Amino acid sequence: MANSNLRGIDVKKGEPIDRALKRLKTKLDTEGILEEMRRRRAFETPTTRYQRKQRSAPKRNKIRWRYVSDEGRKSEESATADS
Repeated sequence: MANSNLRGIDVKKGEPIDRALKRLKTKLDTEGILEEMRRRRAFETPTTRYQRKQRSAPKRNKIRWRYVSDEGRKSEESATADS
């Protein structure tokens, strides 16, 4: 019985182990597993948790602002094109 919760990759025939490890690391990094594992390694006080979230907030907001501003720009362009 296969466990669907297992993360992994299939190593292709003739593929170097280094490349397979790189693919695995990339996959785990995109899913956030490595970051969570590092975070859970030791107890984190509420203050340090707040500080960590504040450090990452500008990046999240910049990405969010980019999509919001693009949508606003598109609606302005369509409004001026209709006129």
